[in-house]
Amino acid sequence: MKEISEKHFGVILAGGKGRRLWPCSREQKPKQFIDFFGVGRTQLQQAFDRFARIIPRQNIYVSTQVEYAHWVKEQLPELRPENVLAEPVARSTAPSVAWAAYRISHVCPDARVIMMPSDQAVIGDEAFEHDVLHCLDFVGQKDCLIAMGVSPTRPEPGYGYIQTGDAAVMEGLYRVQSFTEKPEREFARMFVESGEFLWNTGIFVSNVKNLVNSLRRILPVVLRLIDKEDMVVTMEQELSFIKENFSKFPNLSIDNGVLEKSRNVYVMKCKFGWANLGTWHSIYESRQKGDGDNVVVDSEVLLEDCRNNIIKMPQGHLAVIQGLDGYIVAEAGDVLLVCKKGDSSALVRKYINEVRLKYGEEFV
Repeated sequence: MKEISEKHFGVILAGGKGRRLWPCSREQKPKQFIDFFGVGRTQLQQAFDRFARIIPRQNIYVSTQVEYAHWVKEQLPELRPENVLAEPVARSTAPSVAWAAYRISHVCPDARVIMMPSDQAVIGDEAFEHDVLHCLDFVGQKDCLIAMGVSPTRPEPGYGYIQTGDAAVMEGLYRVQSFTEKPEREFARMFVESGEFLWNTGIFVSNVKNLVNSLRRILPVVLRLIDKEDMVVTMEQELSFIKENFSKFPNLSIDNGVLEKSRNVYVMKCKFGWANLGTWHSIYESRQKGDGDNVVVDSEVLLEDCRNNIIKMPQGHLAVIQGLDGYIVAEAGDVLLVCKKGDSSALVRKYINEVRLKYGEEFV
């Protein structure tokens, strides 16, 4: 039984609207609150389970939107109410982390924090725990930010890449040479062939003091307000401040806003398997293929002369499909989507906008 340190804290980022997996992920109930693969646990619950093996449950926080707070509380009843950080307006991950870091710094000034999006597939629990605990130990001794990277298995243009620099004192840890977000496929191929690049998992580790200082340099105006001693004392005052001021935060990601502009940034070459579950394309690429290289996600199907498709049907529905090659077939509720797999993110975004204009919000 591994010893769980009271200084270890985790932040699950679960505020996205999940539009890229429409129609299965809808604005009223995005993908992080769905048991997408039929395993008995939603993506949010799986992320919580992953943290709970190495972090005290009272030290796990979930960052989400106000309209999704009820899903968090329903799916994680063991989570304390004050550990649900419900943002009043949608912003990217840097403001989410800023609020979480502020809260944690007042609970435990020498906390070590791991931040992770909820839409991640992690393969190899023991390897994940080993890598995370090593990173948490390292940031307990050194003021730095660690991005957790994994070796790429294909030239995937939909992922971010981190170029490794000089090796650091801990095995598997390197200085960061550069970040590249979603390169063209040819550049992605060059990155993979060079052996110098890792996929950016979007999982980051830091001690809370260093994290707050880094955020203060990137988001100075809002954090300068919240840092005033007479502004925030009680939980009620903090929540009131967030409600009034959160919209002043820039729409900035933790990757672009903090990591690229911070000092002492490292990348850990992790041993666990990983995939981003944010798009139909990424799910297709990461899942085991069946006959004809089709990926069938927790669905009943009868396929004939079909290749390279990804199919997701509701429970109790049967799909009979003939002659499709390279398509997404996804049905949920009152919407059926059939479109080329290609650049699924752009296509799905286009169809959402058209459906919203022609048929209204109920189908989005």
